[in-house]
Amino acid sequence: MEISKAMDALRERATFVKESLHKSQTITDNMVSILGSFDHRLSALETAMRPTQIKTHSIRSAHDNIDKTLKAAEVILAQFDQTRMAEAKILRGPHEDLESYLGAIDQLRANVRFFSSKKSFKSSDVIVTHANTLLAKAIAKLEEEFKHLLTNYSKPVEPDRLFECLPNSLRPSNSGKQGEGGGRNHSGKQSSEAVTFALPTLIPPRVIPLLHDLTQQMVQAGHQQQLFRIYSTVSDLCSKICRETRAAVLEQSLKKLGVERLSKDDVQRMQWEVLEAKIGNWIHYMRIAVKLLISGEKKICDQIFDGVDSLKSQCFAEVTASSVAMLLSFGEAVAKSKRSPEKLFVLLDMYEIMRELQPEIERLFESKACTEMREAAINLSTRLAQTAQETFVDFEEAVEKDATKTTVMDGTFDPNDPDGQLAIITTRIMQALQTNLDGKSKQYKDPALTQLFLMNNIHYIVRSVRRSEAKDMLGDDWVQIHRRIVQQHANQYKRISWAKILQCLTVPASENNNAVTRTMIKDRFKTFNDQIEELHQRQSQWTVPDSELRESLRLAVAEVLLPAYRSFLKRFGPVIENGKNPYKYMVYSPEHLEQMLGEFFESKIWGEPKR
Repeated sequence: MEISKAMDALRERATFVKESLHKSQTITDNMVSILGSFDHRLSALETAMRPTQIKTHSIRSAHDNIDKTLKAAEVILAQFDQTRMAEAKILRGPHEDLESYLGAIDQLRANVRFFSSKKSFKSSDVIVTHANTLLAKAIAKLEEEFKHLLTNYSKPVEPDRLFECLPNSLRPSNSGKQGEGGGRNHSGKQSSEAVTFALPTLIPPRVIPLLHDLTQQMVQAGHQQQLFRIYSTVSDLCSKICRETRAAVLEQSLKKLGVERLSKDDVQRMQWEVLEAKIGNWIHYMRIAVKLLISGEKKICDQIFDGVDSLKSQCFAEVTASSVAMLLSFGEAVAKSKRSPEKLFVLLDMYEIMRELQPEIERLFESKACTEMREAAINLSTRLAQTAQETFVDFEEAVEKDATKTTVMDGTFDPNDPDGQLAIITTRIMQALQTNLDGKSKQYKDPALTQLFLMNNIHYIVRSVRRSEAKDMLGDDWVQIHRRIVQQHANQYKRISWAKILQCLTVPASENNNAVTRTMIKDRFKTFNDQIEELHQRQSQWTVPDSELRESLRLAVAEVLLPAYRSFLKRFGPVIENGKNPYKYMVYSPEHLEQMLGEFFESKIWGEPKR
């Protein structure tokens, strides 16, 4: 029974499953049918939408093309806008804002490059032509601005300003008579300080970069020839500009200083005293012209034409040519004028200044464009040396050719007598040399060094005369007189250099040891120490070339200084020794002082260890 119920239940479930599967199959068939219907409809819809998709793609492509076109148009419009702004700045001119004006020119050049590369743009040729026309106008205005700046800021330099640029030792106020300098001498000092020349300001520093920028713009535009004509002002068409710019200004500066163009005939007509003064001044002017004015011109030429070497050297040559010719013409005139004994030493001085300036001349005029000026300076040096040499030869020939037998009844020298004539000439040379030395001695600010200079040089002259035939012509009296003059200068040196030091070692006899305080003695020792150290440091750099004269001068100082110091040390040394730090004040022993005196006049350099 139980089994029969179970089988019935199982049969009912099987029937239910079968019916369910049948319904599921029916549903599946229906879904397949529905989906098949959807696929057909979607295919139809896709076919219907295809034209719309094609149109949408075309629209998107059109949009992209429009965007690209708009961007290209924006770039072109920006170039148009920049051209318009640059044109406005150029039409206003460079006076208001030169930097902005130069920027506008650069912008125009960039615009020309841009439109030249856009050949597909129909208006590019028109725009390029317009921009180039604007550039030509802009460069023309730059030429005017260059002339304006150069003319406005180029003024002759006053002599006082030039003198301020010289080292102290070469300024007229310190050299007695202006122009005395140069020439060979046996100086008492080998200077330890470098001689420095400060270049004058020929054009304000703030203007130089503007002129340089203008130069670069014009060079880029191919306007080198216009620039050269404006700056050097050598063209007949620019004679007016020539008077207003650098070449003319340099000449005016020299004329204000006193430089003049003189011929041989002008020199020949001058009285000797006038000519001598002019030669002294010329020596001074040569140094100022080369070291200050022409060097200054070279500097500003280098700055303004930096990067354009050919233009730089050519313009410098044209600016300086006339002034150099004017300077050298006087030297040539003197060298070519009639020779006479009194000219001998000034000729040597002129030669010496040319020799001194030769390295500077070689540096300044090293370029090919300056060859003529460089060679003219070298030729003048050669001619001056040759003329000086010929002056001596003239003396000898005059003596040899004069065979007169005329006698003079009163026993004087006959002017036609060769020996007498040579004696007169020799005396005049010695007088000229003495005058020359007196002038040079005034260049020294230290009066003790002035005396040493004169002592050295007069001693050298006396020694040279004694060793030559000149002694027979000048006579023993001349030699003895000048030996005494040497001694006088030595005595003056001792008095000037050592009087204050010796005063430190002097205590009035009326004051006994008890009346002299320890403080007073300390002050005397301290002052003595400071002064002897300063004097040793300075005068050990000075020179006395003759060993005999050097030892004589040291001995003369020692004979006065050492006994005075020993006496002072003996009398007041115990006062200091009984106090604190005695060797702070008693620095030197007599032996130490003697050793220091042995180092005087040895041309030692500061900082060199003591022997």
